Amino acid sequence: MAKKLEDYPTAEAYLPERITLPALREAAQECRGCPLYKIGTQTVFGEGKRDARVMMIGEQPGDQEDKAGKPFVGPAGKILNDALAEVGIDRDEVYVANAVKHFKWEPRGTRRIHAKPNAREIQACKPWLTAELQVVKPQMVICLGATAAQALMGKDFRITKSRGEIFRDTQYAPWLMATAHPSSILRMPSSEDREAAYRALVADLQVAAHELGAAKTGR
Repeated sequence: MAKKLEDYPTAEAYLPERITLPALREAAQECRGCPLYKIGTQTVFGEGKRDARVMMIGEQPGDQEDKAGKPFVGPAGKILNDALAEVGIDRDEVYVANAVKHFKWEPRGTRRIHAKPNAREIQACKPWLTAELQVVKPQMVICLGATAAQALMGKDFRITKSRGEIFRDTQYAPWLMATAHPSSILRMPSSEDREAAYRALVADLQVAAHELGAAKTGR
């Protein structure tokens, strides 16, 4: 049965009166802004320090994140942590979040397989992401994958064209860039392809690390 427009009231009505990370995290658990709350185990809100210099935004929680209630704790999170360590970005300086806060999945035998969020679901969830950005006020936003990038930069944004490029003085942060989602590396068909994709992710994050390092030293 097709979802109707009224199935997507958006998260706006569920935002707390006082916008703080603890208040947002608590309020998000009751969100009914789109139908995904019916299939996700729980809301998976962003995590990190309120004054984090970097905010990294993915698409949605995966199977392990949905069960744990924390973002980027599965295999893709390990790849991200490895890449951050390699380029010298302190993980403690990063706030991680997703454009969509519930896990969208389809059954395949006993497994729950990722299903891509649609435009209505992304738009319905955006008030949470916007509020996180307003509270954290990151120096740099790094969008991981097309869904996150298009949620902020519009549907015409293409990772293939603009990955690794620094956009300056955006409405979300002084710097914004987009790169591939670490989960895309896991889907590569061979170890050689996975290594090449990982090196490309590291190269993009190196650009971010250079900007952050230059800002920190005042160069």
